[in-house]
Amino acid sequence: MAVYSGTKMAVRGICEGLRQEAGPDLRVTVVTPGLVDTPFSAGITDDSTRAHYVALAGEFGMPPSAVAEAIAYAIGQPATVDVGEIVIRRPTVQA
Repeated sequence: MAVYSGTKMAVRGICEGLRQEAGPDLRVTVVTPGLVDTPFSAGITDDSTRAHYVALAGEFGMPPSAVAEAIAYAIGQPATVDVGEIVIRRPTVQA
């Protein structure tokens, strides 16, 4: 998890730098979703690990449409508004 967490922090830092340096015509939004019910775990080669994540996504995952709606919200803002970050997760079940 340390490498995964580190790469997420790197993406946030790069996006903030891009936002500051890219000029007034580019808006940058970091979208950080919690668990989303997608076929992502199909690529996990260990059977027990894959089964674990499939079960988690089915029980706690939010629909991909929730992420799409959040992105549409950010894009739909006036040109003078930059939504810097959106954190999306199911209430109370995702830390």
